[in-house]
Amino acid sequence: MKIGDLLSELLLSLPEDVFTLISRLLSPSDVCNLSLCCKTLRDLVDSEKIWLVQCEVVKVLPLSEIVQWRTGISSYKALCRFLVEVTKPLVGVWVHQNPELGNVVYVMSGFLSVIGCRIIPQEVGSLGIQEGRLLWSPVFEIVSGFDGSARFFLHGIDRESSYLYPGFVTSIDKCCNVLLLEVEPKRREIERTEKVRFPFCKLPFCDRRKLLYLVTGHVGLPVPELSLKDDKATSLERRTMLLKRHKFGGNWSHMSLEDEFCYDPIQVEINDELWTHLGYGGDFRHVDDEIQVQGTQRKSLSKYFRIGIKNILRRSSSTGSSSSSAKQQASCSSEIRRFNLQTFLSSGDFVGLSVKASKIKLTSYRGWPSMHETHFALYKLPIKIPVEENQEYAGLWGGTFGWPPGKCTEDKPGKALFLLMLTYEKSQDGSDRLLVGTKILEGTHYVMHPNGSAMFVVKIGSPTSEIFPFDDTTNGEEKYGFECCYTGEGIAKGYGFRYPGYKPGSLFVTSKGLLMFVWKETKTVLTLQRLNLEELLKKGVCVSPLPPCLNFTYLTKSHTNVFASGQRTS
Repeated sequence: MKIGDLLSELLLSLPEDVFTLISRLLSPSDVCNLSLCCKTLRDLVDSEKIWLVQCEVVKVLPLSEIVQWRTGISSYKALCRFLVEVTKPLVGVWVHQNPELGNVVYVMSGFLSVIGCRIIPQEVGSLGIQEGRLLWSPVFEIVSGFDGSARFFLHGIDRESSYLYPGFVTSIDKCCNVLLLEVEPKRREIERTEKVRFPFCKLPFCDRRKLLYLVTGHVGLPVPELSLKDDKATSLERRTMLLKRHKFGGNWSHMSLEDEFCYDPIQVEINDELWTHLGYGGDFRHVDDEIQVQGTQRKSLSKYFRIGIKNILRRSSSTGSSSSSAKQQASCSSEIRRFNLQTFLSSGDFVGLSVKASKIKLTSYRGWPSMHETHFALYKLPIKIPVEENQEYAGLWGGTFGWPPGKCTEDKPGKALFLLMLTYEKSQDGSDRLLVGTKILEGTHYVMHPNGSAMFVVKIGSPTSEIFPFDDTTNGEEKYGFECCYTGEGIAKGYGFRYPGYKPGSLFVTSKGLLMFVWKETKTVLTLQRLNLEELLKKGVCVSPLPPCLNFTYLTKSHTNVFASGQRTS
């Protein structure tokens, strides 16, 4: 008997409960490989018990929610597919540079879905952060089908009504750090699928924006009224409604998920009308002979280079015709742009919205990624688990300015909410270990500091015996219980808005889990507490989103709260 067969017999001879316990040491991919390597093991590893354990191994949902989600999906194996491919890579904090007040999108689990929720810049009332109700608006959802496949919906507003914009999930990298909203060409199912010859991200910004606006203008569907009850039946009803809308569009209410449909309502046909809407005339299938040589695309590109070189030589040989040369160069650039757009569109019969989560090389400064200013994208922040690598203060914190913390007055009933991401770094010379508090959101009416700037930097490896400058007693008893203090610098006015300065300050740690940074010169206090955004959002207040493309990424520079105009929806 072969060794492989012997091992298979050994595993098959184990009681099912014992094998289930052993499977906790395996990853979902290990279990899949096990089923492929031996036919006799396939039935064993395809059992519901094994895949229930694998759903727990992924560690993105508690067991109670896993069991609840199973009621709306074909099997635990299909559920594990959605958890591994969609939920685990996307859950977390995503940001963008604009507007400067903060653009924070927290992706969390819904019901057989993940939901991107934008934290609205806001003030904290007398109830405080934990007891108050956080304002948020929906950005996107990715819903699981019955087989564990993914369906994408962009949220937005049109004529003061909330809309859903269905689309595709192109790909999700397991280590993704950027989430891109794009337009994807698609072939009819009966035809051979071709790879896009020209990527969407390489198109000029004006063409990408036109395509996104055009597609969202065609596929939007109004959000229907549903029961406000937060129970299992309502969640199932809403999820079924979303799947129907993704498949049937506006005809969803008269259809069953088992019905077939003759066309895809979430896509826009590529034709002369679309070409005209993009600002070009004529037949979009026709490519000007001056820039396209019949044959391969490589020949077309070589033609471009020849035209460009001729223009350069012509410009250098005749100094008196600079204006004419500039016009010829602009004309050539325009033709290349037109051809690239035609190449992109010619790879499909329809176009639709798509979302793609990729892993790209990003540079960062003090935990804040360098972002592309013309991509409809969100960037993931690497929030570390506090217990890892002796980084007990790492993670997401929220707080307000003022002393005593949380105290409001009649003339000022609220305090601006600040969200900070705390990370650990080494000093430039490597001699000190630093704790950096990076601002990712502030709830002021007009921005005080640039998005992504460090609110404070302290030397976390060298505690001091400095005394807190304010009274720490209530009726003779210690109130906060300060445990230690670290010196450093806090943000201050500098050379204009973009380049803030820093002044001395100290970070005090309390026994109640609070962090308090005090600027020595002004005695200003920033009090922080660790936040669980998922729990705060579940009891928060949902407000209306922005128009769809702006709702995903707000690319316009702004120092004010562009998200505050939304009306409350629940």
